Amino acid sequence: MTSVISDTSERRMVFVSGRAHPELADQVAQELGIEAVPTTAYTFANGELYVRFGESVRGANAFVLQSHAAPINESIMEQLIMVDALKRASAKNITVIMPCYGYARQDKKHKGREPISARLMADLFKTAGADRIMSIDLHTAQIQGFFDGPVDHLWAMPLLAQYVRTRVAPGNLTIVSPDAGRVRLADQWSDHMGAPLAIIHKRRDPSIPNQVKVHELVGEVEGRTCVLVDDMIDTGGTIVQAANALFENGAKDVIVASTHGLLSGPAVERLRDSAISEVIVTDTLPISDEKRFDKLTVLSIAPLIARAVREVFDDGSVTSLFNGGV
Repeated sequence: MTSVISDTSERRMVFVSGRAHPELADQVAQELGIEAVPTTAYTFANGELYVRFGESVRGANAFVLQSHAAPINESIMEQLIMVDALKRASAKNITVIMPCYGYARQDKKHKGREPISARLMADLFKTAGADRIMSIDLHTAQIQGFFDGPVDHLWAMPLLAQYVRTRVAPGNLTIVSPDAGRVRLADQWSDHMGAPLAIIHKRRDPSIPNQVKVHELVGEVEGRTCVLVDDMIDTGGTIVQAANALFENGAKDVIVASTHGLLSGPAVERLRDSAISEVIVTDTLPISDEKRFDKLTVLSIAPLIARAVREVFDDGSVTSLFNGGV
């Protein structure tokens, strides 16, 4: 395989990756039929990062992949430095691929004197030299407007839904939103699966992170298999409390489907010890062996990313990947 793709017009694609998720980078490169550009990257004793590419990227359409994984600030900074290096090495266009957009939950001000960090992220990448951003299942759609340039908002639902269909009989399925903020996502799932929708209302104390209290369920779940859908699983508190509420209302089984498996802190223990039968995520973020458990299923997102890269490079339509979806 080569690290460069060229077409008949001498347009060149180069693919580079940071160190946060090498397994995903290898899979994407394999799907593209190329190798990632050789890259020297290391961390100095004081924590500063260094990056250098091992071959010319002059005039190329560059795609730089980095999962914003823990330690998240280091992952983001490394990608910013890679973009800066590409820009200074005269890459023609730079597409930043961030499968999970860091700081996406800080997309608006809830109280005075708070930052809008998701907007700051977009500004940082624009300043570094990014021409385009590609991400998967943004926490809120408005983040697309934070970046001054094209944003390809990829959608993992078809991949997750295809797997769910192999596990659940469609006639006994209910799609459930774990809170009011995920209703639009759950509604899309409901339309896609042809299944009824249920919503769990909860109240979160804004002064205490990662703690929620479930209040009431809207919709019929008795005797049914419920699929709880969310864009990410962080500490697992919301999902486990939502599952408990479903079982208290007579649900037969609960499956969780989520794009980003952060699985921070007590998440693994909470999910493993819960009555949830299966937790389905994609590999937008690396999931170490210590975070894997019997109920966890991890689906590869690499084919979706590679197809989107191809569409961008060929001046095609990323929206076509979803048959006119979001």
